[in-house]
Amino acid sequence: MRSHDLIEYLSMVINQGGSDLHLSVGAPPTGRIFGQLQPLTEDVLDPTDIRDLVFGALKETQRARLEQDWELDFAIQVENLGRFRGNACYVVGQIEASFRFIPEQIPELRDLGHGPTVETLCNLRDGLILVTGTSNSGKTTTLSSMTQHISRERQVNIVSIEDPIEYVFKHSTGLVRQRQVGTDTHSFAQALRSALRQDANVIVVSELRDLETIQTALTAAETGHLVISTLHTQDAPSTVMRVLDAFPEDQQDFVASQLANSLKGVICQNLMRRQDQDGRVMASEIMVNNQGIASCIRSRRFPQLPSLIQIGAADGMHTIDDSVTHLAIHGFISLDDALLRARDKDFVNAGYERKMRERESKRR
Repeated sequence: MRSHDLIEYLSMVINQGGSDLHLSVGAPPTGRIFGQLQPLTEDVLDPTDIRDLVFGALKETQRARLEQDWELDFAIQVENLGRFRGNACYVVGQIEASFRFIPEQIPELRDLGHGPTVETLCNLRDGLILVTGTSNSGKTTTLSSMTQHISRERQVNIVSIEDPIEYVFKHSTGLVRQRQVGTDTHSFAQALRSALRQDANVIVVSELRDLETIQTALTAAETGHLVISTLHTQDAPSTVMRVLDAFPEDQQDFVASQLANSLKGVICQNLMRRQDQDGRVMASEIMVNNQGIASCIRSRRFPQLPSLIQIGAADGMHTIDDSVTHLAIHGFISLDDALLRARDKDFVNAGYERKMRERESKRR
């Protein structure tokens, strides 16, 4: 039985530095605090509790959609607290929900942990940029920070297609027109096609969810638009393969050629628990398309991509192994956590041990 309302539960998450609130039947309201799940109270929620909490945050039309579709993405604005992205769904016939806090202030790219390569990608006039990572890796925040950077620095017309709208942008040097799937448009693909007729310079798509959206995004990137979107993949090679695998096998050679020409960069990120203080820090992999990368994509030699990324520092590239090694050497994360995330554990371990020996020799 609950003893608090939704706003109070959300406040508890924010006050503890958390990012998410989870409401599940038979469990207490639970927050994700610095990446770890923690119960917020001793309340054990029953189905009626959660239904009342969720329905109290929804409009009548949203309640009807949830009952019809059995799941719903939405966003709410809480006075004096902030904006939250919500997802409600049925679990064993009962409604459950999760809420993600969206800070009002959009972070700067450098504050998120991104280097100058990401800003350079934001200056491109056309092509496809993909921001990737697992769930809860900060993809949406990076996407929004890139959008803000472009709007502030360039006189461009940006069309942002989202489900739901999370960060709210203000017009700056450029225009930002935010459209929400389900209220402003029926689908990502339909909104993408419309953007091609709206004098858009930059098209931001919150996620490439289906084949039609991917096809339309590639077409837009090839026809003079800068397209930025996200995928749920862990590194650059798997990102390229994920795009190709969305297509029938008899089309994949053609799509590989399309990607080789239009893909400009892949930003893969992961938020890792810090060992030096509370909070999380970003580990990343950056792939920038150059002649060697394009050749590998065109001929589908994906196992060679990590090696090309590793030797591509002059073009602003680095591997996830470079990133976690750097974070471990400087004490931001533990070596054990670095090895868990590494693609090549021997590389990370050797790099870490070498640096520790260098430090030890300097102390003597």
